[in-house]
Amino acid sequence: MDRPHWAARIEDVKNRVVGGVLRGLGWDLRLQPFHGYGTTSHVRVLAKVLYATKGTPADYYDQPVHDMRTMAVRGWRNFTGQVAPNRTVHISLGGKEFSLRADRTGIVDARVDVDLPAGQHSAVVWTVPGNEVTADVTVFDTDSHFGLVSDIDDTVMVTWLPRPMLAFWNAFVVHQSSRKVVPGMPMLYQRIMREYPGSPVLYLSTGAWNVYPVLKRFLYKNGYPDGPLLLTDWGPTNTGIFRSGREHKERTLEQLATFLPGVKWLLVGDDGQHDPSIYAGFAERRPENVEAIAIRQLTESEQLLAHGTTKPLEDPGEEDTVPPNVQAPDGHGLLSKLQRIGLLKATRPR
Repeated sequence: MDRPHWAARIEDVKNRVVGGVLRGLGWDLRLQPFHGYGTTSHVRVLAKVLYATKGTPADYYDQPVHDMRTMAVRGWRNFTGQVAPNRTVHISLGGKEFSLRADRTGIVDARVDVDLPAGQHSAVVWTVPGNEVTADVTVFDTDSHFGLVSDIDDTVMVTWLPRPMLAFWNAFVVHQSSRKVVPGMPMLYQRIMREYPGSPVLYLSTGAWNVYPVLKRFLYKNGYPDGPLLLTDWGPTNTGIFRSGREHKERTLEQLATFLPGVKWLLVGDDGQHDPSIYAGFAERRPENVEAIAIRQLTESEQLLAHGTTKPLEDPGEEDTVPPNVQAPDGHGLLSKLQRIGLLKATRPR
């Protein structure tokens, strides 16, 4: 096996040293649960193992956040908190119990075989008796043949900041007005769910797990359908200083195709980064898993903030492609285009 990248080795040393100090001070392990998903036969359970001061409630990271001051504290701690790598984690779901290890960054990403009906379920996750938390798991119906995968930044939410500052912004600038909804996108997603009730909905983003609570709250407050957020980790990997957002999206799309092979996805993204080519590449590899691609066209000022020029980073392609590829500047335009290709029903004039 190749030697890990020097940045990853430094991070591993830091985690061992700081973790040892915190254990000596009597800090405990706590889990931050994330929203998992799966089918009636196997699911993906997601969580993160962290250190917390002695006496911190076991469900601290699982409590709903109601006020902005509390959310600001949570966001700050999510970025400065110390992860607990390689810890044994136990999962109870569907009458079965599983044990596995978190990875070197404290992330628990477990695929477990279960027998569950479609719907909402709760997995109990713990490291030692007394710090149990519940992680939501959405089990999709195996009869589902259509699903929605959506990007977040610049697709459903605009922050009007350069892309490198987004993580900081989402974690520390918590006022609701700081993040703008892309016009028409909540309405579009609600319309999709009315016409395809019970279909899988997932949000695929290059954002860090650290901003999970803030993004979850934004989607809820603005009327987007609920669904798992598939984010990535913050920091170096075994191969580089920074994680590849593109590889994260490509790998996750392949996981979805494996988990739900009978689903054809509507892939929604924007032309400010690499969504057009990521989605097109997935459609080429897995044509049986793509219903259509919908790309939100950024304004010139948004393009400038996204990647430094006023022009799209990539050409999303023409609308007569297979699978269909539609583009528009907002949800209203995308709705019209999706109606035109027959994916959504046309509204009858009154």
